[in-house]
Amino acid sequence: MKLPFNPSLTPPAEPVTSAYWFIFRDNDLLVVDAGETAEAATATAERAALPTASHTFALLRQHYLGQLEGQTEPIHCYAAEVASETEPPAGMQFAGLRQLFMRLPMEHLWLAGRAVQIIDWDRTHLFCSRCATLNQILAHERAKKCPNCGLITYPRISPAIIVRVDRMIDGVPHVLLARNGRWQRNFYSVLAGFVEPGETLEDCVHREVFEEVGIRLKKVRYFGSQPWPFPNSLMLGFTAEYAGGDIVLEEEEIADAQWFTADTLPNLPSKMSIARRLVDAFMEKVEGSEK
Repeated sequence: MKLPFNPSLTPPAEPVTSAYWFIFRDNDLLVVDAGETAEAATATAERAALPTASHTFALLRQHYLGQLEGQTEPIHCYAAEVASETEPPAGMQFAGLRQLFMRLPMEHLWLAGRAVQIIDWDRTHLFCSRCATLNQILAHERAKKCPNCGLITYPRISPAIIVRVDRMIDGVPHVLLARNGRWQRNFYSVLAGFVEPGETLEDCVHREVFEEVGIRLKKVRYFGSQPWPFPNSLMLGFTAEYAGGDIVLEEEEIADAQWFTADTLPNLPSKMSIARRLVDAFMEKVEGSEK
C-alpha cells in the first residue's frame, strides 16, 4: 500500500483548522468509537494539548509526523502520549492496534503504526546509552544526539523476512504454512524471522526456513514489504521454491507445518498483513494456471 503521506519534522508555522492526533496511552491508541468502525482523534493543531468536548489532555510528549493528503487540502498529523492513568472522553476509547484491524481506516492504521514507534523511541531513549546524559532531539532529522559524547540514536527498525515456499507435489501446487506455538489463535501463516547482524536478506530466508522446518530452498525472489509496528519490524517479503528435505520442526517455536493446496488452506492471517498477501498471490497464481 502506498500511503498518500508526506513525512516531515517541521510543524506548520501558521495555525491550521484541524489535524489528526494519534494519541497513545502506553501502546493503545485513542479513537472515536463508532462500533464496527473507528477513527483517529481530531483537534485544532495550534494547541499543545488535545481538546475534546469537555476534556483536555496533558501530553507527556508529542511529535509532528507530516501531512496526509486530503480531498481538499493536506491534513497535518501528530503523535502524542498521555499518562497511563488517563481516561478517555465519552464516545472514545483506547485500543491496541491489533484490535483496530478492519475498524480503523487504512491510512489511519498505518500512520498510527508510524506514530507509536516514534513515541516508543522517544520514551525509551531519554538518556544516552553510552554515558547516561539526557539526549537532545535533533531538528533536522528524526534522531537524538547526546550533548556529552555525541552518540546519535534513531528510531529502531528491526528488519525481518517473511517467505512463502511453493512446491509441486504430483503435479499440484502446494504452499508451506506453519502454526507458531505461541499464537493464541489457531491459524497458519508463512514463515518469518529477524535478520541477524552481517546477514543478507537472502541468507536470512534460507537460514530461517532451514532452522524452523528443515528444508532447502531455491529461486528466492523479492515480493514486497510492509512496516509492522509490533513492536518495530519492517517485514520484507519473499517467495521461494522447495529444493529438498523433509519437514523437521523447530519445536520450541513451530507447533505444526504442512504443505497445503489452494483447496485445503487452513485459517489464515488478517488481510491487513503481508503474510496474507503472499498466500493470496499463491491462490491467484494457481487460479491463473487453471484457466
